[in-house]
Amino acid sequence: MDTGILIRYLRKRPGYYKLLDDLQQRGSLVISAYSRIEIIRGMREREREVTLNLLDRMITFPVNIQNADLAGELIRGWREKGFAMGDGDAIIAATCINLDLELVTTNARHFPMPEMVVWQADEEGNITRQIPPSPPSLSRRERGKE
Repeated sequence: MDTGILIRYLRKRPGYYKLLDDLQQRGSLVISAYSRIEIIRGMREREREVTLNLLDRMITFPVNIQNADLAGELIRGWREKGFAMGDGDAIIAATCINLDLELVTTNARHFPMPEMVVWQADEEGNITRQIPPSPPSLSRRERGKE
């Protein structure tokens, strides 16, 4: 799952306790090391114990060579298609792709890769499977450069 889900859970948004409980009943809760960094970076001091307890209940996959290489390839490949991808989203996506994991996110549009299964969470914590959009088409001027 990505950072937005964890932030909403920690901020006690309605529906997100149930969402994490439902996901845990389906299997282990898994995050990328990058999501852990983002959560700890934004943690409020008074939230330290609750935050670390939540993170420690999850399996955290490291940013290894395979994930780093694929993240770089995703950034490069999608940039060529006109889609700017952040490092964090690329690392999360690479982790999911390499480990054949499904992603639950609050920002499905950040993950257009057709090789991923992506679930979009709404404001109430309900999830819907997303169909990846077609990659952006090149403009006439860009097609002429090929």
